[in-house]
Amino acid sequence: MSELEIRPAVEADLAAITAIYAQAVREGTATFELEPPALTEMTQRFRALTDGGFPYFVAMLDGAIAGYAYAGAYRPRPAYRFTVENSVYLDPASHRRGVGLRLMQRLISECEARGFRQMIAVIGDSANAASIGLHTRCGFQMIGTHPNVGLKFGRWLDTVMMQLALGEAATTVPA
Repeated sequence: MSELEIRPAVEADLAAITAIYAQAVREGTATFELEPPALTEMTQRFRALTDGGFPYFVAMLDGAIAGYAYAGAYRPRPAYRFTVENSVYLDPASHRRGVGLRLMQRLISECEARGFRQMIAVIGDSANAASIGLHTRCGFQMIGTHPNVGLKFGRWLDTVMMQLALGEAATTVPA
């Protein structure tokens, strides 16, 4: 395998990130969006996450962005402030090359370093074996399934909830 580099995302990466996400929207069920967001919308989302203190990474493979991962607020209420929800998307050419695992490992490590205590994965489509497998490999536990909550491509889709304890998790109360 070629050299894989995981680094913080910058705004110059957003055209490639937008293209990866657009393909996921148009062709997959990992996201429940029906229309790909424009670059301006993806830029606003990126800024909201990074300005909010959340990590956002890209994977570089053979000089190109092969995927990206980020964490954001799980819910807007303040009691959830130590819990994040993760997202990871890959260019289809990068599947099964270890890119997702390396992105997730870096994201998990950074979330722990920033003091987050729980990471939630909300996986679109219970048939998404690759994402469920990736999260399981990273130590996530299955929490539950919300059946038939999305409709895309003419079929009902579930969401799968998985959770990973980070750092000290619930063993202590943060200062």
